Amino acid sequence: MAEKEHAISPARIARIGDEVKAACPRFDAKAFTREVLADLPRLELKARITRTSEALRSHLPGTAAEAVDILLRSLPPTPEAAGITNGSGLHIYSPHSDFVARYCRNSEDLEYALTALARFTQYFTAEDAVRYFLRDFPDETLKAVDRWARDSDFRVRRLASESTRPRLPGSIRVPLGVDVALAVLDQLYADSSRYVTTSVANHMHDIAFDDLDLVLATLTRWKLAGPAEEKEFDFIVRQALRTRLKTGHAAAYEFLGFPADPPVQLAPVHLEHTELRDGDTLAFAVDLSANASARLRVSYVISSTTQTGKLRQKVYFLKEAVTEAGQVLQLAKEHVVRSTATSTIRPGTYTLELQVNSRRFAPAEFHVVEG
Repeated sequence: MAEKEHAISPARIARIGDEVKAACPRFDAKAFTREVLADLPRLELKARITRTSEALRSHLPGTAAEAVDILLRSLPPTPEAAGITNGSGLHIYSPHSDFVARYCRNSEDLEYALTALARFTQYFTAEDAVRYFLRDFPDETLKAVDRWARDSDFRVRRLASESTRPRLPGSIRVPLGVDVALAVLDQLYADSSRYVTTSVANHMHDIAFDDLDLVLATLTRWKLAGPAEEKEFDFIVRQALRTRLKTGHAAAYEFLGFPADPPVQLAPVHLEHTELRDGDTLAFAVDLSANASARLRVSYVISSTTQTGKLRQKVYFLKEAVTEAGQVLQLAKEHVVRSTATSTIRPGTYTLELQVNSRRFAPAEFHVVEG
């Protein structure tokens, strides 16, 4: 089932109607459900959320703030009672925070709206809605974000980090200075919840696209400060630097204790087959010889040219090891060359390169032919 059909389904629309009617007997659940379902099949996920919140506004009585009060009262008493077993919640409750951003984003309702979002995020993560408030009311919203970072509920603490990310996928950009966001992360990087620290890591990953030096300096400062558990801090570091590691950025490797230019030699890469079809397995082997002791992180890079002539590279992790002088590592991998929903394998010339820390070695060439 497609994401949109599972996330905001006819059954879930009907459930929203039933829950709201239980909180507000005047609410016409049948008319609400009928109105949304008439449009649902042709809509993608975000449009389904919008259509649902629009229909809620049409059928809920009173002002927008009074309608939000009804939505709050319609929530099951706890996320667990709602059937929520993960950190992000159930999409059935995504229209609720959308409703707040759409109809209560004004100075009169601002404080109430932000309080409501902190409640709704416990049922479905509300960072997308918060970003519209950050854009229109940055100072007031940042005060709320600061409170959320110290909340007892891990989902609310995570909202503080996630809503202020520079590159939140699928959401608007917000004009926040990086220093503002880092003040939030300073409160969260040692959090006890992996759900929160994952957001911190992704937030730092966003910053690293524009200012890797700032990320490394911040990670160093956090490491020296000491409150984070070593395992959890290592998780944050690796997640924050994951793209920089893939692209072979020397400073990222050095920060993690991998020499940027490792003292190793590679024999020529051996390919079992140099002519493949979509769905075939690319099997390769190579010997790595160490000239001195070193920490190594080995990846392999498959490159091709797109239809528009752009270079396309995919980097895959292979192995981490600590070598001694004279040691030989025998590296091998079977990689299925297959089209996916987001990537099509087209006939043409491809290359395979081994990357050891930030250093790449001579490529081997193979060809994909028509199946």
